[in-house]
Amino acid sequence: MQEGEGSGLSPLMLGDVVISAERAATDAAEANVPFEHELWFLLIHGVLHLLGYDHERGTVEEAEQMEARESEIFDLLVREFSL
Repeated sequence: MQEGEGSGLSPLMLGDVVISAERAATDAAEANVPFEHELWFLLIHGVLHLLGYDHERGTVEEAEQMEARESEIFDLLVREFSL
């Protein structure tokens, strides 16, 4: 975190990813996917935001690039760890 009080204490820290388990459970149920899959997806999504990906304020191409990276990483996790 590079802003505010305490900035510079951990210069390699990008930020935080906060996931609401309650919201994740609701979204998983609505999408008919396992809760754990939703949690992994949200973690991947949050980390990509920390790395600079932006599907909200960027271009359509940037949103598509973020979505492609999410899918690529999630598929790798599913394959490697049998999620």
